[in-house]
Amino acid sequence: MDYFLYKKGKLYCDGLAVEKIVKDFSTPLYVYSSRTILEHFVKIKKAFAKLKPLICYSVKANSNLSIMKLMVENGAGLDIVSGGELFRAKKIKCKPEKIVYASVGKTDQEIKQAILYGILMFNVESLAELNRINSVAKSLRKKVTVALRFNPDVEANTHSYITTGKKENKFGMDSESVSWAFLNKSSFPNLSICGIHIHIGSQITEGAPFVSAVKKTKQLITSLRANKSEINYLNIGGGLGIVYNDEKPQTAKEFADLILPLLEDLKVRLILEPGRFIVGNAGILVTSVTYIKEALTKRFVIVDAAMNDLARPSLYGAYHKILPLNKSLGTLENNEKKTDIVGPVCESGDFLGKDRQLSVKQGENISVFGAGAYGFSMSSNYNSRLRVAEVLVKNRKAYLIRKRENYSDLVRNEVII
Repeated sequence: MDYFLYKKGKLYCDGLAVEKIVKDFSTPLYVYSSRTILEHFVKIKKAFAKLKPLICYSVKANSNLSIMKLMVENGAGLDIVSGGELFRAKKIKCKPEKIVYASVGKTDQEIKQAILYGILMFNVESLAELNRINSVAKSLRKKVTVALRFNPDVEANTHSYITTGKKENKFGMDSESVSWAFLNKSSFPNLSICGIHIHIGSQITEGAPFVSAVKKTKQLITSLRANKSEINYLNIGGGLGIVYNDEKPQTAKEFADLILPLLEDLKVRLILEPGRFIVGNAGILVTSVTYIKEALTKRFVIVDAAMNDLARPSLYGAYHKILPLNKSLGTLENNEKKTDIVGPVCESGDFLGKDRQLSVKQGENISVFGAGAYGFSMSSNYNSRLRVAEVLVKNRKAYLIRKRENYSDLVRNEVII
C-alpha cells in the first residue's frame, strides 16, 4: 500500500500533484510520502503489539535525517551499521537505549563512539569482534550489552547478493561458536552477553524462511538456557519483502501470525529491524526524458537519472515499475518496439528498466516506483554526476530534505598537489 495515486491521469503523492513538486524542485528528484512511511510502521507495530517489541528502523535503507527523525518521533528505535549512521542518530537525538548496532567490521573508533553514547547493544558477528568490543569496553571501564548474531543457515529465496543467513555468507556465527561464547562469558568480563540476533536477508516475500530461522533460533536459546545462560533479548532482524512488480509478499499481520506463536513462551524482549518494508514503496525517483533514440531493434528513452542515482537495476537486475508522470501526454504506446529506459552514464549497465512498453515523449517526466529503499542511500558521484535532491511530502506540503549537489560539492574534499 502506498499513497502515490493517479487522478485524471496525473500522479499525486499524499494528495499533492507530483507535477507541481517537479516544477518547484526540478529533476532528477526523490519524492517520499510521509503517510506511507508512517502507515507501514504502524502496521508492523500493531501486528506484533502482543509482545511490545522495540522496532528499530534500519537506517541503511534510507538514511535521510528527516526520515529518521519522522520514525524516531513516532516511537521507533534505530538499527545502525556504521559510525556515520551513529552520527546521524545523534544528530536527530535518538535515545541511545533505542539503538542497536550491527555490521561485520566495526572498528575500535566506531565501537568506542557507540559505547560512549550508551547504545542499547551491539549485534556481534564473530568471536574476534567479541574480543574487540570487550577490549574497548575495558579501556573505557564500561560494561556493554551484546547480542550474538546467529547464522541459522536458512535459504531465504531472494537475490544472492542480499541473502545473509546462509553458512557461506559473511554474517553471524554458527551455533557452536554462539554456544561457546555464552558458556565462556567469564572470558569477557566487560560484556553482558544476553541476546541472540538473526537476520536472514532482504526482500523476502514468503514466511517459510523466517519460520525456519526462528525455529532454529528457539532451539538454540532452549539449549543455552538449559546450560544456565541468561538470554533477555531476541532480535529477529528485518527483510520483509515489498511489491516492486507482481510480487505478493506477506503482510505484516501474516508475518506476525506465523512468528508470534513461536515466541510467546520464550520470555524475551523482542526487537525488529524493518527498513525496506517501511520506506520501499514510500518513495519514487522522478526523472525527465532528455532524448528518445530509435535504434534498429528497440527504442532507448534516455533520461536525466542514471545508475548512480538508483543502482538497484544495474546491481541486482532489480525491477522497478516505470510510468509517465502524466499518463495523458504519451504518444508511443502503439509502437511495437520495446523500450529501454537508460541514463547518460558511460556503462551499458546504466539502465532503470529494460524492454518496457512506455508511452512518453521527449521533455516529459517519468516516475520510477518503489525507490524509497536503497535508492538515494546507495547513490554515488560516478561520472562526476551530482547527487539529486530529496523531498518529503507531509500534510500536502513538499519539504526539501536534501539539497541538490553543485559542482563545488564534488571537489570539496579533494586536494590538488
